[in-house]
Amino acid sequence: MTAAPTRKTPEDVARFADMFAAMGTEPRLRIMQLLLSAHPEGLVVGVRRESTFLRYTANTESLQGLLQFLYAECCTRNKAVKPTEIVQIRK
Repeated sequence: MTAAPTRKTPEDVARFADMFAAMGTEPRLRIMQLLLSAHPEGLVVGVRRESTFLRYTANTESLQGLLQFLYAECCTRNKAVKPTEIVQIRK
């Protein structure tokens, strides 16, 4: 049996809003798609350097927190959306 989800603080909600703002443009969302497709290794950025590489990875812990927040609000607490409608396994 899982524990009931707890309500988030105003600070949590503000943090999640900032996360949405950070991904709020098409190019940024495409970058997130690329980083997630390259998880966990990440991708080397296209900046030319000598002897070192700059590698970006998706912050999956933060993304997990954001998704848990949305899932709790829409699918467990008030059941606005059925979990089976959003969770699909693709082959």
